[in-house]
Amino acid sequence: MAVDLSIPVYSASQVLEKLQGKWDSGKKQPYPAMYSSFFGGITLDPAMMSIPIDDHMVHRGHGVFDTAMLMDGYLYELDTHLDRFLRSAAKAKISSPFPRETLKTILIQMTAASKCKKGSIRYWLSAGPGNFLLSSAGCPAPTFYAVVIDDGFSQCKEGVKVITSTVPMKPPLFATMKSVNYLPNVLSVMEAEEKGAFASIWADEQGYVAEGPNVNVAFISKDKELLLPSFDKILSGCTAKRLLALAPKLVEKGQLKSVGTGDITIEEAKKSAEMMYVGSGLPLLPIIEWDDHPVGDGRVGELTLALSDLLWEDMTSGPGLQRVCVPYAE
Repeated sequence: MAVDLSIPVYSASQVLEKLQGKWDSGKKQPYPAMYSSFFGGITLDPAMMSIPIDDHMVHRGHGVFDTAMLMDGYLYELDTHLDRFLRSAAKAKISSPFPRETLKTILIQMTAASKCKKGSIRYWLSAGPGNFLLSSAGCPAPTFYAVVIDDGFSQCKEGVKVITSTVPMKPPLFATMKSVNYLPNVLSVMEAEEKGAFASIWADEQGYVAEGPNVNVAFISKDKELLLPSFDKILSGCTAKRLLALAPKLVEKGQLKSVGTGDITIEEAKKSAEMMYVGSGLPLLPIIEWDDHPVGDGRVGELTLALSDLLWEDMTSGPGLQRVCVPYAE
């Protein structure tokens, strides 16, 4: 049956007007600034925050990304995230159009231009636009994109429920790089939501706990031992590594017995006294139920909250190397 439909052909000015209309709601804009190496600058207009349709990151997933939290005008662990970003790019065989310090300068200047003081930044390296082939050989140059996300996040203290995901996890080559191919992650979260849970936990082929869909996971044993799964087959979480660096403070106080990484089976993990997600935007989220069974006594644990406080304090008032002050214009 024929459909009586006439699709309009718009001029450039009409398209821009349509796009601006989509964003002109009178509400606070969630993305106050974007940088694109494709046009070589920063835009504050969300209608212009786009990337070419033939960019290989769009149609082939040939791109990597990373993030950094923005807290009270400071970018948290920017250098650590940038280092991982470039390691991911190397694994994905994407070269950067700029030296590392230039990338950092761009991110800081973009954040300053946004005037946003709480939220996060996210940034991508792509093989670039050029065609719709598999190979990036025909792409003139890689592209660097970044955006500021205005978000009034707060410390997480309420516990959540999780499930063991049935969605196959990525093999180590792809799990250890932060690529834009997040379809397995998306499906694992959707599976959890369909079952009334917040998110999921992956286990590897040997039955060892791996990670969450976009976070690391940590456990506290009944003997007060903090253990995170080894990073050899999963993403090396910047916040997880920071937690491992800060947690010995609780050992010194006698609250924890030990801190470390290692292999832990699902069966062993489910016997833990406390459990938590660890990730940049949390930075720590208590888990109180796993596969319909309580973790420990089913309540948010005191040690979980103590570890959360350590990370939150580090984000808000940590040492200079951890926090980059954004030079906003007065």
